[in-house]
Formats: sequence, C-alpha cells, structure tokens
Amino acid sequence: MTPTIPDHLARPPILFIHGAANSSGVWKCWRRCLASQGWPIHALDLRGHTPVSNFDLSHTTMSDYADDVSAYVSELPTKSVLIGWSMGGLVAMMAAARGHASACVALAPSLPTQRIDLSIPLRTGEFTSVEYGITSSDPHDQPAMPDLDLEERRIALASLAKESRHARDERKRGIVIQSLPCPLLIVNGEKDTAWPSHLYDNLWLKADRLSVPGASHWGLVLNRRALSSVIPQVCSWLQYQL
Repeated sequence: MTPTIPDHLARPPILFIHGAANSSGVWKCWRRCLASQGWPIHALDLRGHTPVSNFDLSHTTMSDYADDVSAYVSELPTKSVLIGWSMGGLVAMMAAARGHASACVALAPSLPTQRIDLSIPLRTGEFTSVEYGITSSDPHDQPAMPDLDLEERRIALASLAKESRHARDERKRGIVIQSLPCPLLIVNGEKDTAWPSHLYDNLWLKADRLSVPGASHWGLVLNRRALSSVIPQVCSWLQYQL
C-alpha cells in the first residue's frame, strides 16, 4: 500500500516579496502563521533591500526585481506561490507572468498597465521611506500606520530600507502585464488610502478579490487583528486553487 502523504508535505513553497523601501522583515506575522500551518516559507530581500546595504540601487529596474524572484524560485523544488505587497505585489505578478508561480496573491499591489506612458521620464537615484510619509523613527509617531500597535510599528520600522527611483518611475510610466498563466488574488484593506480597492475595479487581469475590514496599507502585512481573519481566507483560496 502506498503511504498517504500528509497535506503539508504536498503544499508548494510560498515566497514572500516585500514592498518598496522595505525588506523581508515585514513578513514576520505572515511567516509565523503560515509556517505553523505547515506551509514551506521563504522570504526574499530584493537586491539592495536589506536594512543596512551598500548596494547602489540608482539604476535598478523593476525587471531586475522580477529577475531576483525568478532566480530564487528556480532553486526551489516545485513551482511556488508568490505573495507580494505593494510594489512587491507587482513584482510577484511580473514573475508570475513569466510562468514562475502556481498562484499569485497580491496585497494592495502597484497597478500594472496595458501600455507605457513615454511622457513620464525615468530618473536615476535612490530614496527612502520618507517619501512614503515615514518621517520619524518613533513608533508612537507613525500616521501612515494608524491600525498598527506599538510592537507592529517597531517591526515595520525595523524593516525599512532604501529604494530605486528608477524603478519607482517605471511603475508610474507603466509595467505592462497582459495576462497571467496562474490564479490571482487581489487583497485590499478597507482603510488603505494609498491603494484603495476601487483602483482595481477595472483591472483586465482575471482575479479574485478579498477586502480586509479595518486594515490600512501597512495593516495588510502587520495588523495581527486583521490578519487573524485574512490569512485563513488566503489559505482557503490557495487550497482551492492548488
């Protein structure tokens, strides 16, 4: 008789992809929860995105980030589930469009486009999270993280890194994704003012949608009250798709 393989051994690996001016440390809550359920977990620091890095991001492109994901998943034993947040959600879709994912979960992702706006110039250089409204290292003074408690804010602040201005301008110009060969789930926070859910209403890519009550943009990755309900829903979606 052939032995039954436990469900968790048959699950594909999950690769987490952080957002702009950030690093893999932001996934602490997601990683702990999914690992406890038996999912094989991986979290990637995109090039130059460790909190202390001397890597020059001035000319780094969105394609470079997608290359980082492609190189990482190529070393895994089976095709991965890609879970990305904000910029990382778009990077996840870019890698998925290359055929490198069994499923893709995008948390408030930067929007892809169907055409490039060549009127937007591409600049070089680097910037920090100050451009995203994080102007203080004090966890009590974080208006961009209204739904995070102090411990969650400390995790968020410890995850910060620098970012490529060139890649940011590319996102403004437009990253073209015409279709995906795998299932896609778009997750939005109801209190997300950076990427509100209505921005995805006309998305041409076939996608399921999930709205998270009480979650801000940061709350999608670190608000443990919100994650206690959204992570089981994402897991259920994955198990149905896979």
